[in-house]
Amino acid sequence: MFDPKSLLDQFIGGLNQGSPNQRDQGQQPGGPFGQLGGASGNDLLQKAGGFLGGFGGGAMTGGIAGLLLGSKKGRKIAGSALTYGGMAVAGALAYRAYQNYQAGKQATPAVATETPLLPPPSDTPFNPTQPTDQQSLSRNLLRAMIAAAKADGHIDATEQTNIFAQMDRMPLTAEDKAFVMDELRTPLNVDAVASAARTPEEAAEIYTVSLLAIDLDHPAERAYLAQLATKLRLEDGLVAHLHATVEGATVPVQQPA
Repeated sequence: MFDPKSLLDQFIGGLNQGSPNQRDQGQQPGGPFGQLGGASGNDLLQKAGGFLGGFGGGAMTGGIAGLLLGSKKGRKIAGSALTYGGMAVAGALAYRAYQNYQAGKQATPAVATETPLLPPPSDTPFNPTQPTDQQSLSRNLLRAMIAAAKADGHIDATEQTNIFAQMDRMPLTAEDKAFVMDELRTPLNVDAVASAARTPEEAAEIYTVSLLAIDLDHPAERAYLAQLATKLRLEDGLVAHLHATVEGATVPVQQPA
């Protein structure tokens, strides 16, 4: 059975996840996609905060997410948010931005990190408690991340074939693989991504996870984000706070080629 919430954990999380290159070099398994080996792996975990259990390596640094990003820049989530789980991380970031925006604070990374990033309130659109709502939100967030990863056009037919081949070597269910393959093959459609948002809070979360998968140095990706914000009907001030919150809670990293 397809479990979007679990797959989202693998996307946003990173504990013991190595890059595709590291996995191809036959490293020893020790987590969802193999354990980071050597000093470089330990350094990555230490820089991320050395958390045990839950999340640890950071966003978009390994596993499927690493395959989708290729050699693009990713982001490594620092702090206690690493222990929450993928859906809660997205909710925590969006909720923090909402709080600061509604309080009229300045949209800067320094302001965004004045206090520790906390889980969003339970049983709210930021953090639903009903399993069906959790799975629905997780599915929408996954689709948003995959769409964002495709925004610059680097995932062409050849790259898709490479990704599918590497996915076959990952301990994923057939349903997980089918979902990712279907989403990669689907033409980029920002309207479809935005229309999945049922509430303003979900709209903010969809934008947040898209921002995690975007390289802001690339014009096509900046244009995609701008279009997505418009389709999601996010106010400019809130968008600025979402950017500040993600920047304040993450550490940019460079994916290996």
